[in-house]
Amino acid sequence: MARALVNIPKTARRGDVIEIRTLISHEMETGYRPGPNGVLLPRDIITRFTCTYNGVEVFSAELFPAMSANPYLVFTTVASESGTIALTWTGDNGFSQTETATIEVA
Repeated sequence: MARALVNIPKTARRGDVIEIRTLISHEMETGYRPGPNGVLLPRDIITRFTCTYNGVEVFSAELFPAMSANPYLVFTTVASESGTIALTWTGDNGFSQTETATIEVA
């Protein structure tokens, strides 16, 4: 399992714009680099990131081989109600990881 770091405010006022920061450490392989035997190593990258806020998608991104080995993403959303923010990374070879955080909106 990859190591994910998530920075989401624990509290916010209704209508505030909140910043969400994520970083995931994942062994990335572009599929263009030869291995020790000269054969290309198979591609193994994170291909999609999705963020949902109480089940509603608020941000998504498709990632490609030129992306860094440890993708760092920063985006904003509006704090509308208390609930759960779920961050999901999916990739090659069946990779999928979800991290969740709760936010209290006053």
